[in-house]
Amino acid sequence: MTANKTSLHPQNPFAAPYPLTELVKLQPALAAFLKTTPDGRQTLNFAEPEAVTLLNTALLQWQFGVAHYQIPSGYLCPAVPGRLDYLLYLQDLLTTSFQGKKVPASAVQLLDIGCGANLIYALLAAKALRWQAIGSDIDAKALQNAVSLIEQNGLQRQLLLRQQSNPQAIFHGVIQPGDYLDLTLCNPPFHDSPDAAAAGSARKQRNLGLESSTPLNFAGQANELWCEGGEPAFLRRMLAESKDFAHQVYWFSTLVSKQQHLPKLQQQLQQLGATQVQVITMAQGNKQSRILAWSFLTPELAGLWQQHRWRRR
Repeated sequence: MTANKTSLHPQNPFAAPYPLTELVKLQPALAAFLKTTPDGRQTLNFAEPEAVTLLNTALLQWQFGVAHYQIPSGYLCPAVPGRLDYLLYLQDLLTTSFQGKKVPASAVQLLDIGCGANLIYALLAAKALRWQAIGSDIDAKALQNAVSLIEQNGLQRQLLLRQQSNPQAIFHGVIQPGDYLDLTLCNPPFHDSPDAAAAGSARKQRNLGLESSTPLNFAGQANELWCEGGEPAFLRRMLAESKDFAHQVYWFSTLVSKQQHLPKLQQQLQQLGATQVQVITMAQGNKQSRILAWSFLTPELAGLWQQHRWRRR
């Protein structure tokens, strides 16, 4: 399961150039941010936060009929194409696990760790793939906005939210007795301090050739951007805690931003007794990322899971 260096998933509808004329009809305010490249192509000014927000709102409306999409000021506005890629590769993972057969959409239950105010993975899971999904977060304000997104888009029967009350916990307090989850996903905080997060934004500004005072779409609350020890420490905790829910989840997964973090994580999973570990490479333009997926189910338990959850639908 490897993407070409610059390609989105083959089933991702955003692989082709955006139909900007059509998107402007859906979000007329986008017109103010159109510009022409030196070779005569029309594009957007991606350095403007409002342009990026309007674009992603239009993409959701264009492809999936998401009529309402608002994010509070200061929270992350995710890029829809890359988020959809994560879900499409997880769908492939389920298909492979089911001997090449597609798992019925109505059978799939997803958990998003750190759903944020944007609720993007759960929204895409529901609208693009017809899955059920649970979103969890420690931020009460973010969950308030997520509730509004669910209600305004009429997704109360597909999406559920749970607040994580313990900032040191990941799955504990979220996965409940009786839950059986086919997939978990996470886009973990990358940086290890507020200063590191600020430095990351500054690098992005320099890469775009912008002045340091130029506003960018690199907003985000503290828990979205950084945690003590950064991504490696967060993922070590996630892997260790996942063992406690070994028989309630078929596939755990997370994004891993840096290739060099993988060997230690894979070693930790081996020590924890994971029965399957996969690394799935993703790419969008020059941006490279990877999904680390793991399971603790034995072949016998995996067979029972498929029989009772996937075959009977």
